[in-house]
Amino acid sequence: MCRKCGKPISIQIHRSSTCPFCGADLHSCVNCSFYSPGSHYDCHETVEELVKDKDKANFCGFFSVAKNFNSASSEDKAQKARDAFNALFSS
Repeated sequence: MCRKCGKPISIQIHRSSTCPFCGADLHSCVNCSFYSPGSHYDCHETVEELVKDKDKANFCGFFSVAKNFNSASSEDKAQKARDAFNALFSS
């Protein structure tokens, strides 16, 4: 599934693969099953170099196609976490 447009992808993904629907790079952090905003370098794997642009194709050897994406965006999760934290200190 393409993280940008949400359409299912049935092609094999290589370094230069793009989504046939929206043209987004597919071999990118945001399309990887190890992508985890907030983790070290936003990855569950032990990557040694920061990938600055998570939407662009990269050469990461740990890349594994994410099958499903959580419907809540990372911004929504971050806001919920902030709200829960702030609730601890409110009367």
